[in-house]
Amino acid sequence: MAIPSEFATTVCSHCERDIPAPNISLHYAHCSRNLEKCTICGDMVPKKHAEEHYLETHAPVACSLCSETIQRELLALHKGETCPQRIVTCEYCEFPLPAVDLCMHQDVCGNRTDYCDLCNKYIRRRERNEHDLQLHTSMDSIAESSRDESISEREQDYHRRQPRDLSQKRIWFTIAITGIAVLMGSIFLQRRADNHQQ
Repeated sequence: MAIPSEFATTVCSHCERDIPAPNISLHYAHCSRNLEKCTICGDMVPKKHAEEHYLETHAPVACSLCSETIQRELLALHKGETCPQRIVTCEYCEFPLPAVDLCMHQDVCGNRTDYCDLCNKYIRRRERNEHDLQLHTSMDSIAESSRDESISEREQDYHRRQPRDLSQKRIWFTIAITGIAVLMGSIFLQRRADNHQQ
């Protein structure tokens, strides 16, 4: 069965899109006169905005954290996931620090010990989860520990945990302030760069 001509399409040789066959001549005249294919991403961009497209999307910019040169469109991904100077937190103490220092910090921090109230032993931080899973998650041990634990011990445990909660809030506050400062700094530097270009 033949396709009616009004539903047939033809590929535009300029933008490589399927265009209804009756409109191809008009489309091609408009497309070739007004649009340009970006050599980097292949998007069709209005010719009068081609330079603007390049500057906003593909122009190399320096990361404000590590000074590495990145395409503008990849800058947010770089800062969020791969920049060695992005702020991350230690999985053991939740201290914020640059990603490049995380491994060395966690090697030291993971070897520090914390006191386990349930078995009265000092446990390495890196082994704490495994320790808790192996020794303190069975129903028998939970029931026995809850029966044996007195009210005064619970109060002492509550007072011991409070400073950690405060320190976690301070850490999150510090991370938030640092993030805001980095964001404001990058905006300031971007505006400064734009002013110098003009």
